[in-house]
Amino acid sequence: MSARRILRLSGKDTEHFLQGLITNDIGGLANGLVYAALLTPQGKYIADFFLARHGDDILLDVAETSADDLVKRLSMYKLRADVAIAPSGLNLQRGTGPAPEGALPDPRHPDMGWRAYTAAPEADDGTDWDAIRVAHCIPETGVELTSDSYILETGFERLNGVDFRKGCYVGQEVTARMKHKTELRKGLQRVTVSGAADSGTQITADGKPAGTLLTRAGDRAIAYLRLDRATGEMRAGDATVALVSPDS
Repeated sequence: MSARRILRLSGKDTEHFLQGLITNDIGGLANGLVYAALLTPQGKYIADFFLARHGDDILLDVAETSADDLVKRLSMYKLRADVAIAPSGLNLQRGTGPAPEGALPDPRHPDMGWRAYTAAPEADDGTDWDAIRVAHCIPETGVELTSDSYILETGFERLNGVDFRKGCYVGQEVTARMKHKTELRKGLQRVTVSGAADSGTQITADGKPAGTLLTRAGDRAIAYLRLDRATGEMRAGDATVALVSPDS
């Protein structure tokens, strides 16, 4: 399991502050976890995270690799708002078996199980998370989600990570335009892989670049593809790659 940092956001302006920055509606906290991202003004990905209520405060669950940059960005936007960002002293537990008291369902997909925040050491129940992510084309921080990512190309709408009715947030204009005025030409797709090929291997179609192989689990993988070229048999090094049917 990739290390996570659990931050605590407190202060009377916290909800208003987050609502003007993140891709999802902070009002969803009334129903459990909220999955969201912070974007650049140009609509590019900075970090994805989960938010949860914790008394009067809000917990922010983010990959350790993204945490420092996210805190820096949030602090830059904070200005004079009454918002404090601090370590929570809590850790993440997650799993797909029986959920402990206080655990909340992962909002991205039911098969992603539950998440809980306690003082116990970070832990999970041994679930093969990559296999579940590949089965449902769920992106991971630093693998499918990078500084070059647009969130609609990585499936954020399907994963309940963006709200198109909430109003303005950083990067909202670009994201809304991609949703309503353009047809996505690139994006994450599930593929089958026959042969040896590692994450990061270029995928080609008829000798032309078609994308990149990303997380692999057995003979299936997530790939970032040019959709106009991903219409038949493709190659990733010595391996054969093909799109998975939406129904399989």
